[in-house]
Amino acid sequence: MKAAVISAPGEVSVESVPDPTPGPRDVVVKVAACGLCGTDLHILEGEFAPTLPVVPGHEFAGEVVAVGSGVTEVRAGDQVAVDPSLHCGECHYCRRARGNLCENWAAIGVTTSGGAAEYALAPVKNCYRLPEGISTADAALIEPLSCAVRGFDVLPRILADHYLIYGAGTMGLMMMELAKRSGAGSVSVVDLNPARLETARELGCSATATSADDLAGAYPRGWDVVIDCTGVAAAIRDGLTRVGRGGTFLQFGVANYDARVEIAPYTIYNQEITITGSMAVLHSFERAGDLFVNGVLRPEVMISDRFPLADYATALAQFKAGVGRKIQVIP
Repeated sequence: MKAAVISAPGEVSVESVPDPTPGPRDVVVKVAACGLCGTDLHILEGEFAPTLPVVPGHEFAGEVVAVGSGVTEVRAGDQVAVDPSLHCGECHYCRRARGNLCENWAAIGVTTSGGAAEYALAPVKNCYRLPEGISTADAALIEPLSCAVRGFDVLPRILADHYLIYGAGTMGLMMMELAKRSGAGSVSVVDLNPARLETARELGCSATATSADDLAGAYPRGWDVVIDCTGVAAAIRDGLTRVGRGGTFLQFGVANYDARVEIAPYTIYNQEITITGSMAVLHSFERAGDLFVNGVLRPEVMISDRFPLADYATALAQFKAGVGRKIQVIP
């Protein structure tokens, strides 16, 4: 089969690789679509994946075409979205139901072959079966949505709270949609890209700006919840100063390993500010699937580009340039 392969830092190509074979509790999925994510860029730059080469792609959905001898939950022909999480289930954090912090953390498309391929292997327990009438290619959005759902799990979610989101890319837009549906009093979005802000307005945010300074007049006490979806140090630094008393700052965007920002410990103490993070997926994939099936997202807005698998490198370069929203490859 054909698959994208990251063979070394900065090196990616589409090659022929062996077809996957299911173990007793595995399925083989014919990939309908695979989304690109910032994690893919980190892998390309030599981070995250402990060893290369690897077939990337942790956001994917497709059709089950083969099942292992012990699989009864799905059968060939079923359409599924795949949770990439491969928690060990045995370490200290897994035993505390914190598998996303697994000491032996692994994930399909990060540490094992993923969905940027014609076919992908997945444990059956990681498969969310799609109901009829749902576009399988669109359902590749369920994985990033499940990360956003996990992010909301660590937030206070108080009715009428005012939210400020940094970044109007796919994840920022997803966080915005969840905030709207969680009873937010307002949801404001900051981004340097005017086209992305236009999309945020199309989806119904309360206000947009290229700088939080332009919004601060309407929120003199700051915001109850500030979410960084950029991973950019300058945005994080600014966002920490925008949290109102008793508010929460969520680090959701994936920053570079060496990124550093300063904090004001006295302010955190004196104003009872909570700073928290959210890592990947934790008991949130099925809930994200249910939200997706019930229309929490508009895929025609979220997905801006679809490339053939042969153009994986081009798609990744466009994603890195910040052009478009969710970019997918179609094997």
